Amino acid sequence: MAAAELCWLSTALPPKPQHHRPPNVDFKSFCGLPLAHTSSNQSRTVLSTRFESARARHRRSSLVYCQTAGTLSKNSSDSDSAAVGQRRLSKVPISNIRNFCIIAHIDHGKSTLADKLLQLTGTVPKREMKEQFLDNMDLERERGITIKLQAARMRYVLDNEPYCLNLIDTPGHVDFSYEVSRSLAACEGALLVVDASQGVEAQTLANVYLALENNLEIIPVLNKIDLPGAEPNRVAQEIEEIVGLDCTDAIHCSAKEGIGIAEILNAIVKRIPPPKDTAEKPLRALIFDSYYDPYRGVIVYFRVIDGTIKKGDQIFFMASRKEYYADEIGVLSPNQLQVEELYAGEVGYLSASIRSVADARVGDTITHSGRRAENSLPGYEEATPMVFCGLFPIDADQFSELCDALEKLQLNDAALNFEPETSSAMGFGFRCGFLGLLHMEIVQERLEREYNLTLITTAPSVVYRVNCINGDTVECSNPSMLPEPGKRRSIEEPYVKIEMLTPKDYIGPLMELAQDRRGEFKEMKYITENRAAITYELPLAEMVGDFFDQLKSRSKGYASMEYSVVGYRESELIKLDIQINGEPVEPLAAIVHRDKAYSVGRALTQKLKELIPRQMFKVPIQACIGAKVIASESLSAVRKDVLSKCYGGDITRKKKLLKKQAEGKKRMKAIGKVEVPQEAFMAVLKLEKEVI
Repeated sequence: MAAAELCWLSTALPPKPQHHRPPNVDFKSFCGLPLAHTSSNQSRTVLSTRFESARARHRRSSLVYCQTAGTLSKNSSDSDSAAVGQRRLSKVPISNIRNFCIIAHIDHGKSTLADKLLQLTGTVPKREMKEQFLDNMDLERERGITIKLQAARMRYVLDNEPYCLNLIDTPGHVDFSYEVSRSLAACEGALLVVDASQGVEAQTLANVYLALENNLEIIPVLNKIDLPGAEPNRVAQEIEEIVGLDCTDAIHCSAKEGIGIAEILNAIVKRIPPPKDTAEKPLRALIFDSYYDPYRGVIVYFRVIDGTIKKGDQIFFMASRKEYYADEIGVLSPNQLQVEELYAGEVGYLSASIRSVADARVGDTITHSGRRAENSLPGYEEATPMVFCGLFPIDADQFSELCDALEKLQLNDAALNFEPETSSAMGFGFRCGFLGLLHMEIVQERLEREYNLTLITTAPSVVYRVNCINGDTVECSNPSMLPEPGKRRSIEEPYVKIEMLTPKDYIGPLMELAQDRRGEFKEMKYITENRAAITYELPLAEMVGDFFDQLKSRSKGYASMEYSVVGYRESELIKLDIQINGEPVEPLAAIVHRDKAYSVGRALTQKLKELIPRQMFKVPIQACIGAKVIASESLSAVRKDVLSKCYGGDITRKKKLLKKQAEGKKRMKAIGKVEVPQEAFMAVLKLEKEVI
């Protein structure tokens, strides 16, 4: 065999394991060649045949490697990986670009489906693949939910034609619907994933309506068909009856087992329309997400609507009126890969050394500084906070760090609102607005983990409207901001329309739950033979507590809910004050309904009696509505035994000593102050969350 051929073989084939020839064994026998009548020509022929078969196998693997758009073998080198990345970066015509997102109810298999799409298209090598690949936060993996939208660029070949698929994975929980709405605005189509065993859920409907408002092409996908309880035909009928989508071409798949993934990719290419070809117009790019990098500044994720953007271009942010140079542009595949140019229809990222987090907000429009667009893009509606709470650092020195952390987190979570607040008990902090209780928990955990802060969270509350006697209307989310009783005419609270989807066996317990929370029954309808939709209107303040937890426990996890604000209504609300030794403690005040005032006041006074240390004088703890005391507890005084020196004698001597002690206690009570410890505040705030 030629030396060049042997040299090629040594580099092309993986090293073979070393076999040691046993003693007294012939070499030809060890190699598998016949012992007798074997010439050197025959040996060369056999070896040559083996080499040719190895070369053929190598060529076949190279052919498969090319056809799968970059699926790496186990022994591929770094240069092969780089080549695969370059193939994903190669340009395709605008008619071959598909922008789509995945929408579904929570835990219906969105992230698993996204993993399979990345794996089948060769976007992520098998050795780097892991479950929930796009969920890159530890918090997402621990809770098993998607919190942030994530983008990924994939390359898919159909009928020898390469296509660029831009995927945006979205959250499924109702508290993160703002993330879903931003994703939909950057797409032309959506995969509607429905669990084939559970069927249509509340958030499924909410996400479909969002997609229809954006005029997206919706492809129904029935997931988890491998489960024993899967009923794809029944669920397809549910979608047609409830949502109104034609499920004749609905795709049956199992993301876990990899069934139907190729059909989904083919449907994306054939059914989702390409973006419009507007590359010749002035640049307009919509920012749909961003985050803060400590080394590179603000990193912006955007979708190019019109025109093109190149590396080094001078760009202009139309809302903040700031100019920067595009130092680096690229695509998310799903890691950041640099490119020289992006044109209309593509999704990418931008780094321009932006140090101020206010200069590049979500919803802003990017254009060229020299050739500016006439009109900015519509952007997004401002998120309306539903739940408010106070965030205070335990260490007062961390206030400035908390301010910086909230600004950077708001860049990554556009639904977060905050403003400074001062409390006599907890010092300086912020009043924050969230879309729901889960959103509030996630923000608190992210602040503590990502920015190393230790925080106290006050009880969640809502925004009330106070109609004053002089005709003014005051909005307040904090009881301390409530006008005096003599100045206010009425108080209004926000109401929500809540729709609960449940199996028929749990209709009774869920109706009882809604009635207990001051709910007003609106309608009940059977969407299928075994599933019903119950609609109530109830105060938002009654829902921000443990309503969702109670819903799940009473229905054994089968029910789901979706809500929307329907406006403000006048209610019989009062301010419940807590007085300790006759002094009101503002941080412990609460706005509650008159029917619940006694139970809340009793619970708070009993808890405070356990937590406040005893003083040298008697301390009354009272819950009051104005001047009326509705619940009271008293903390007995720490007394010295003044009768210990009296071994006998007349009773008047003892009475004189006790009277003198009582006068001292009375004087002490008049001038003494009771300091409520920090632990007591934290415990009472936790109790308020449970009771209110």
